Amino acid sequence: MQASEMAEVLTDAEEEVVKEFVGIVKELQLHKNGDKKAWNKSTAVKFMMARKFDICRAVTLFEAHEVMRRREGLIRFDPTCDALRTELETGKFTILPVRDSSGAAIAIFTAHRHFPLETSHRTTLQGVIYQLDIALESLETQRCGIIFIYNMTASKYSNFDYELSQKMLNLLKGGYPARLKKVLIVAAPLWFKASFKIFQLFLREKLRDRQTEEAAAQKLFMVNASQLSQHIPISSLPEELGGTFQVDHKAWLQHCLKSTINRCMEEITAESLAVTPSSEVLEKHCCEDREKEVEVLKEDAEKDSDEPCPLTPESGVTDFTEEELEEEELLDKQEHLSSTSSLSMNEDNASVHSGDNTRGMTLEKFIEYLRTKGRKGLYQQYAEFKGTPPDGTFETSKLKANQPKNRYTDVLCYDHSRVKLPVVNDDPDSDYINANYVDGYKQKNAFISTQGPLPRTFGDFWHMIWDQETHVIVMTTKTTERGRVKCGQYWPADENTVQAYDDFEIYNSGVEYFADYIVSNLILTNKKQNTSQEVCHMQFISWPDFGVPHSALAMLDFRDKVRRNQKEALQRIGDHWQGHPMGPAIVVHCSAGIGRTGTFITLDVCINQLQDIGTIDIVKTVEKIRAQRAFSIQMPDQYVFCHLALLEFALSRGLLEDVDLSGFNDDDSESE
Repeated sequence: MQASEMAEVLTDAEEEVVKEFVGIVKELQLHKNGDKKAWNKSTAVKFMMARKFDICRAVTLFEAHEVMRRREGLIRFDPTCDALRTELETGKFTILPVRDSSGAAIAIFTAHRHFPLETSHRTTLQGVIYQLDIALESLETQRCGIIFIYNMTASKYSNFDYELSQKMLNLLKGGYPARLKKVLIVAAPLWFKASFKIFQLFLREKLRDRQTEEAAAQKLFMVNASQLSQHIPISSLPEELGGTFQVDHKAWLQHCLKSTINRCMEEITAESLAVTPSSEVLEKHCCEDREKEVEVLKEDAEKDSDEPCPLTPESGVTDFTEEELEEEELLDKQEHLSSTSSLSMNEDNASVHSGDNTRGMTLEKFIEYLRTKGRKGLYQQYAEFKGTPPDGTFETSKLKANQPKNRYTDVLCYDHSRVKLPVVNDDPDSDYINANYVDGYKQKNAFISTQGPLPRTFGDFWHMIWDQETHVIVMTTKTTERGRVKCGQYWPADENTVQAYDDFEIYNSGVEYFADYIVSNLILTNKKQNTSQEVCHMQFISWPDFGVPHSALAMLDFRDKVRRNQKEALQRIGDHWQGHPMGPAIVVHCSAGIGRTGTFITLDVCINQLQDIGTIDIVKTVEKIRAQRAFSIQMPDQYVFCHLALLEFALSRGLLEDVDLSGFNDDDSESE
């Protein structure tokens, strides 16, 4: 078959691009796999094929893919476990051993065989991914793509699962390394039309043609069985869909199992030949959905009877179960985190953001810079940040006594800029909290970037607030997102309620609710000293569970409110404060204390510089922030958000009349 012959060969240019992609991914993985499991060429080709050998888009896909695997519990699973075996044997999802005329593989989801009340989303998705992983072992499938048939023949409303449909579409449209050529919805009932907007959104975002949406509409079809032959040869269609092909799902599952066993044996052999890992540290690419915090992980494992059985590694992500992953990464970090530092704390009181940067751009040049770079260029620029090793050591964070105080095993605290608590009871380890000083614009130690407090560190957190004389706390996460604990409830959320931790009592004297944030006025009392101070707790609640806000206006308004409250606090304490005119350190946290936290601080520094001297330099600002709090700005979209937010700020303040960024997104389409 001609399509097959063409699909099996990579050109010399493609071979070179694949090598470059492998190098980038190895760095981005932060040696998560060590050298025990090499990132092989065949895995890399899947991502490159899916994005037409565009490295930037392939790296973005890789990052989204790993997040998806972790979020949906698809790190590792065993097709012989009861739940998954039963799911596979239903035949609700299968991949045919025949192709369409272009060489595309054919995947079929049969809706009437799916009963949402009898199986979980995780198990269903495991069944889909398990089979897709096997199908993607074929270079022809990687090259020619997949046609997805959603067969609704004889299905009822009770067979339809809206949330599962969204998950599957999100997976296929931007979280899985396969070219989705076409979606065919067969025999859709009348009631389905109300839910068709899911597919329309899916179409508009990810199946759109680069020129017109009308062309994109040609990639999704609602058809009856008799019309399928217009898209797929009758010889490749199952008999139940009006074709002549006899489906042998059992034989397909046997092929999948054999392939899985062979792959496991190959990886075991590769591990046995592994070279000792190097000591260099590179940043982990996976962000908002890092592994669960240590104390929650075991509880979740006990509650979730649907947890995957540990046998089969999937393609392109770490070969560990979640519990193994956590333990392994903790040990790996102890071995691999850099032991040398070329950066130390400034001895004077000067901020690293001094305002004398000759590389800064005026607003006009900044706009032209964004037009030239585009979203793709900013992603590439961010990838350079991600590939740069941290410039400092993490020895205190790695101490055995301090490891339980870290919310995430891979988000540690620089030694040179860490906040030190007063030592308690002569215990040298009692001075540790996962927090770093970060400079503001022309203000040294203007911020403290820290993780979302754990129940075991609530007392330490309030001790830090007291010791640093902090009057404003900025929280950029909800306590729970997507069903996962992101931060403990360390303050009394309701008015006229009290919480106490160690030597401190926190009283909520009033709460103000705004559209995008909540402001709680707290009174912090040191019970030993019998003295109190007012603390303003500001929680931003409009950051979406996925990605970044579509507009920065809410965040900009929130940032203005933070600055007003800091100014009011400074006026309130008067001569008691003898430090910088901008006041004590503002404590900023999200969950890990690097993603949204770094984004907020970057915006504040850049806005202050723009207002002071009329220039912008996000690159240097981010570099300097990351030198004080490792890995700040956690995702490429957060980096892009900072750029666009500054434009929104300039527009909202009348510094610009209009902005033309036509072409900014031209290279960012995820369509195949």
